Amino acid sequence: MEASSDDEKRPMVDLVKDKNGTDQVLLQNPKGASVKISLHGGQVLSWKTERGDELLFTSAKANSKPPHPVRGGIPICFPQFGTRGSLEQHGFARNKMWLVENDPPALPSFDSTGKAYVDLVLKSSDEDTTRIWPHCFEFHLRVSLGLDGNLTLISRVRNINSKPFSFSIAYHTYFSISDISEVRVEGLETLDYLDNMLDKERFTEQGDALTFESEIDRVYLNSKDVVAVFDHERKRTFLIEKEGLPDVVVWNPWDKKAKALPDLGDEEYKHMLCVDGAAIEKPITLKPGEEWTGKLSLSLVLST
Repeated sequence: MEASSDDEKRPMVDLVKDKNGTDQVLLQNPKGASVKISLHGGQVLSWKTERGDELLFTSAKANSKPPHPVRGGIPICFPQFGTRGSLEQHGFARNKMWLVENDPPALPSFDSTGKAYVDLVLKSSDEDTTRIWPHCFEFHLRVSLGLDGNLTLISRVRNINSKPFSFSIAYHTYFSISDISEVRVEGLETLDYLDNMLDKERFTEQGDALTFESEIDRVYLNSKDVVAVFDHERKRTFLIEKEGLPDVVVWNPWDKKAKALPDLGDEEYKHMLCVDGAAIEKPITLKPGEEWTGKLSLSLVLST
């Protein structure tokens, strides 16, 4: 973790607590943009521009008291996505307490210039975890905020076991949008996808940008490394760049399902859209001693 400084022109990293006493990390870049991460789940809860505009959606009805996962931000779904396995929905990582890692493994490709960043780690050290998922692993997560306001999450999962294991992963990113009817997604044209609303049946997307008129819950397969979410009303675009994450989840519950979710307001579905960098269709298998790296970078482009 890069130390904070009295010099306002330097990136800053601060440890704070929320109203429930849960430890959080606050990153700020020299221009005033910020990111807030909870150690409960290693979950990014807030990503703000230098003007203070919040870019991630969090439900007003979200339960922020552990062990409940927070509805919003960027929960990490690991080692399972959804109900595709024997574990609780979306796996256990989002419900575990992570630790700040002061001496993380080296990450040679990382340029720290002008960045506020923190390293977190989740290890298979507690009995609850090994009982439900009997594998020994280390999950190292670096969250960084660039001078340009870009948010980057770099995950490294290492097998420290004597036998192989497989896992799925998704950064379940809740983008804050003006209105779901004013949004389109580009970069998924002509791709195959699994429709979770139709028992994971496989379809092929048409050649047009994705727009929204009803509930959607899909996993797009082998997507491009860049996907864009255009918000016409706010005149801004989210760019999602990814490495090691071949799939993209697109989810919005629409009105009926929103009313059935206790931690989501009835009308809040209009102001959120989940677009996730993920590895789901083909789980990642690690042999003993092997490590997997995945990277998600989020940036904002404003149009005039």
